[in-house]
Amino acid sequence: MEERSPTTSDWAEVRGSEVHGRGMFAVKDIPEGEYIIEYLGERIDKEESDRRGNALYDESQETGGAQVYLFTLDENWDLDGNFDWNTARLVNHSCEPNCEAQIDDELRIWLTAIRDIERGEELSFNYGFGIEDYERHPCLCGSRKCVGYILSEDFWPELRRTIKKKKAKEERKAAKERARQRKKDKKKKNKFS
Repeated sequence: MEERSPTTSDWAEVRGSEVHGRGMFAVKDIPEGEYIIEYLGERIDKEESDRRGNALYDESQETGGAQVYLFTLDENWDLDGNFDWNTARLVNHSCEPNCEAQIDDELRIWLTAIRDIERGEELSFNYGFGIEDYERHPCLCGSRKCVGYILSEDFWPELRRTIKKKKAKEERKAAKERARQRKKDKKKKNKFS
């Protein structure tokens, strides 16, 4: 794909972010419903999307890095936004977002305000990841609604159940270990008595 100048928006600019290095921030008040910036990239078929996604996963296993900027457009096409000129890729995830990604009839992706956004506020949207590998995607959004992982809100109830079960299992394991240790200590004490 050809080199381009970074995309710009009349509504937002790139700045340093506490969430994840860089982010996009409102340069003026943005009204609810406003199209802020188009998410651009290369339209690819599902096979190519899977190949790129798997390659990025392999890279992340080796290096601990590798961001994924793949967007599902429809049942046939995805959009790979992993290009420096796609400024919209810098909008960070939040569990309490102020934007959402909307796909229009031409399969163009727009980040749109879902509420009024104040000047200086960081733009965010829910990345909508699935639950199957949630532990690989910890969330750093810091919002009061944060569930700890970058996950579609549709999966939050399942995540809460999964975490509750996991915690209960860990607590049972820890209790068994404490009981074993007490028994071992008691046996040791009796041996020296």
